[in-house]
Amino acid sequence: MKARLYDKYKNDVVPALKEKHKYTNVHQIPKLVKIVVNMGVSASLEKGAIEDAAKDLSLITGRKPAISKSKKAVASFKLRENQPIGCRVTLRNDAMYEFFDRLVAAALPRIRDFRGLSPRKFDGRGNYTFGVADQAIFPEIELEKIKRTQGMDITIVTTAPTDDQARDLMKFLGFPFSEK
Repeated sequence: MKARLYDKYKNDVVPALKEKHKYTNVHQIPKLVKIVVNMGVSASLEKGAIEDAAKDLSLITGRKPAISKSKKAVASFKLRENQPIGCRVTLRNDAMYEFFDRLVAAALPRIRDFRGLSPRKFDGRGNYTFGVADQAIFPEIELEKIKRTQGMDITIVTTAPTDDQARDLMKFLGFPFSEK
């Protein structure tokens, strides 16, 4: 069974984008490629911090995270080579659409004083990256079991060649951008 947001993309977003930008080929229409969720953990924290972050990330995304390790030793950061420094999950296809739907409908509105995300965080190639300061905005996380608040970076990768086309795609999918 396909995700609810994918059906919305096929039935509503594709015709709207085709009409607005006058695409002649269906392959020109931008679409979501993947969503990467990354949690960085300070190397100076205790040993269990990386496991807690990985457990929270697996609850949020429904996938097992890959542990990122340091490539070089940096003495001023008290960082050794091959020390775990974070975890990440790459979501594609149905898992990506389900996560995007939960992010837009349930998680982002739970941020205190939320007025939308900045529409200026595109990278120039149609990809959007933003940070979330607390993992507790996701309904999957039980507030009683949180040992430490942990932020995360979320990158939404699209096939759009420009930021304006990617912004239109995400607006039609229901992404909450703040008004200028």
